[in-house]
Amino acid sequence: MTPADRALIDRAVRVNGTQLTEFVVTHLTVAARRVLADRNEFTLSAEAAEEWEKINSRPAQDLPGLRALMARPSPFIAE
Repeated sequence: MTPADRALIDRAVRVNGTQLTEFVVTHLTVAARRVLADRNEFTLSAEAAEEWEKINSRPAQDLPGLRALMARPSPFIAE
């Protein structure tokens, strides 16, 4: 952390009226939720949702190479 970063954080802590630890934990938690949001849920516009439904409504394709791969024994399971 640069001195300028620390000064900015200290100023925000004073303005917020909290302790440094509380400020950091609260804001890191918010940042963590934002980072993980697209891994937990996502929202689509009406147009994008319609396209999503079109894609999901298509019949499944037969992929012989994938079928053969999935039929092979797992290299991670000892037999």
